[in-house]
Amino acid sequence: MNKYRGKSFVLIAAAFVTATLYMQCSPKMAPTVSSLPNTTPQADLSKGLKDYFKNDFFVGVAVGSRSIRTDSALIIREFNSVTAENDMKVGVIHPTENTYNWKNADDIVAFAERHKINIRGHNLLWHQQNAEWMLVGPDGKQASKELVLKRLKEHIFTVMNRYKGKIYCWDVVNEAIDDSQDPAVMYRKTKWLEIFNGPEFIDAAFRFAHEADPKAKLYYNEFNSEREVKREKIFKLIKRLKADGVPIDGVGFQAHWSLDYPTVTQLRTALDQIVSLGLEVQITELDVTIHPRPLGAPAPTTPPVDAGFTPDLEARQVAKYKEIFDILRAYKKNIKAVTFWNVSDRGSWLDSRGGGSAGDAKPATPMILKAYPLLFDVNGQRKKAYWAVVNN
Repeated sequence: MNKYRGKSFVLIAAAFVTATLYMQCSPKMAPTVSSLPNTTPQADLSKGLKDYFKNDFFVGVAVGSRSIRTDSALIIREFNSVTAENDMKVGVIHPTENTYNWKNADDIVAFAERHKINIRGHNLLWHQQNAEWMLVGPDGKQASKELVLKRLKEHIFTVMNRYKGKIYCWDVVNEAIDDSQDPAVMYRKTKWLEIFNGPEFIDAAFRFAHEADPKAKLYYNEFNSEREVKREKIFKLIKRLKADGVPIDGVGFQAHWSLDYPTVTQLRTALDQIVSLGLEVQITELDVTIHPRPLGAPAPTTPPVDAGFTPDLEARQVAKYKEIFDILRAYKKNIKAVTFWNVSDRGSWLDSRGGGSAGDAKPATPMILKAYPLLFDVNGQRKKAYWAVVNN
């Protein structure tokens, strides 16, 4: 063999080995889709999502007091984490200053404890489903910043102390970032922002939560976290919180996604940014609607024709779910839980939004268009997407 050809062969081989090792060590370089989706059902139907992903992350579901009765068998078989869909939100659990509605939240916590299921708390501060009384002063006008802080602290301490040692993590602040494509507009315009004239309420909520339960993991939770402009706003907020010593453990990606969003690059870039700050990630509200609308498109004025869950849409959803979970597996060291928002296609919150996702404008007139966004069909049976996800 020619000595120069021999040296070239050695150099090429060394480069190949180095590249291979790098790809194995970096989730950014791991292949996105390892193969075509395998939708063949597994033989052991007693296993659930929690079993298939037991070495990766918790697999959870959003529940209500009704679903823990009607879907209890499915929840127990499939999931090892639950989130109260609505029953722990501020306006629901604390509708007036001296009134707490504990029953539904208590029922969910008791159900989870009976079946040794982990519990996520959702949420402690949000501009929607809000306790409006918290922002109104004794004179009926807008409350002072000092009064609002006092009420917020009392609320957080009361709720977190009730479930201390039972709820392992909380979405502390929900959706405080502006959703527009204007990079100069950082925060969502709400009464909270108006009263504080800045993001001080975000910092305060995290500090109160940590003081109330130092062992609980604390998350900032947001939708459209993967869109470039909003992603940078979120990164800027979280980076500042870290720099200011605000106790935050992770970021929740709501993951109200669609057949064409997010792209592989969008999702990986968003994950990489949060991971680079040394924080955990949770996918907190996952669903994949079959009725996406272009970014910024107006809400429909009349219901579109509903063709149903066609074979083509099913195939696209299968491929998207596999793509998503291939990426999540690659980041399993950083992702602590993946939670689906609702149990099955029988009832998704997206149906009443005309099938659209979280970032879409809500129709002025409510319209029902089934979104078919989950891994279980309208009868609670596993869909092809389910098997594509677990057949790694």
